[in-house]
Amino acid sequence: MSFPKGLGHLTIMVPRKLLYVRSNYLFGSRCWMIRFSTEILFKSVSFRPFSKKCDNADSEPLENEELLNNLLTMGVDVDMARKRQPGVFNRTDTNEQDLQTFLLSKGASKEVIASIISRYPRAMTRTPESLSNRWDLWRRIVTSDLEIVNILERSPESFFRSSDNLNLENNIKFLYSVGLTHKDLCRLLTNAPRTFSNSLNLNKQMVEFLQEICLSLGHNGPTDFVRKIIFKNPFILIQSTKRIKANIEFLQSTFCLTNEELLSLICGPGAKILDLSSDCMRRSYRNIKDKLSSLGCTAKEIRKFVLSYPDMIFLGEKKFNDKIDCLIEEKVNISQIIKHPRILDSSISTLKSRIKELVNVGYDLSTSNISLLSWSQKRYNAKLKKLCIEQNIVLEN
Repeated sequence: MSFPKGLGHLTIMVPRKLLYVRSNYLFGSRCWMIRFSTEILFKSVSFRPFSKKCDNADSEPLENEELLNNLLTMGVDVDMARKRQPGVFNRTDTNEQDLQTFLLSKGASKEVIASIISRYPRAMTRTPESLSNRWDLWRRIVTSDLEIVNILERSPESFFRSSDNLNLENNIKFLYSVGLTHKDLCRLLTNAPRTFSNSLNLNKQMVEFLQEICLSLGHNGPTDFVRKIIFKNPFILIQSTKRIKANIEFLQSTFCLTNEELLSLICGPGAKILDLSSDCMRRSYRNIKDKLSSLGCTAKEIRKFVLSYPDMIFLGEKKFNDKIDCLIEEKVNISQIIKHPRILDSSISTLKSRIKELVNVGYDLSTSNISLLSWSQKRYNAKLKKLCIEQNIVLEN
């Protein structure tokens, strides 16, 4: 059969015995087929044309060659950018040179600009006017252009993900309205800048949810509660209310917390673990419980261990078990670990090297304070030097 002009040409071969077919389902139309040798002629055919064009129409869209040349000149990792957001390379309205000029004027180096575009190519689609307006809004929070450049270098998506500057402005006004200070907003923008790319409704939902949690637990200061929990966990506004609710319920039921204890936990040391998926939190706690039980710890000791330093739940099962095993092998008593859970923040290599150094200067880990295993390097070195002087030992460089 022959399609109308512009749709190409198609011939269908059928058995010679086929004489007549009515209501052809392929084309959704009524058509009559009359045998004429092996050719089929269609009469009075109506149909919806295919979405794909014939001939060269199914070839890949051509990339913007001028854009590619500009990016190579700018030092952009084109392969990385293409993998992350390939659609940008088919556009003809990119503003890569305007973007570079703008960021250079704000103090960014060419290397930083190339890195930003490599990791978030969509930045090139923002107009100079939009960039300037968004930058001015960010400057209401941070004190210098360099601070914004540093945030962009770390997380380019946070600035370029949205071009809705009105939403950004409304988010800033809203967060001020719920009691957050300028310092709070600055910390949010530095640590969790995606908060300001959230829709205003999403941020409102989370704040209202946290206020409801506060009131349901018998606390009369929802504004203060929200401010405290956001200060402790700046990432909470980019989580789902469903996740936060599941984690709070898990903590209360698992540790049999009173309302007052739960409030104290989630406004303090437990605020950060609310980010975890509920499944991850459950698995991690189950592993901690099983591992410590196998070493003779009671349920009361395990509860105290986790609640005194909930960040322990962030450790994966293998990492937690390996660190415990490392300390036990080095003759550190499990009761000491329970009292000083922060030592598990240190890597296994750091734990081993420090234990070796301390043993060499006569420090008895089985009877002495082991918290220095998690001290800052500067503080630890000062203590080690003091121990060496006491033992008249010369430290090796």
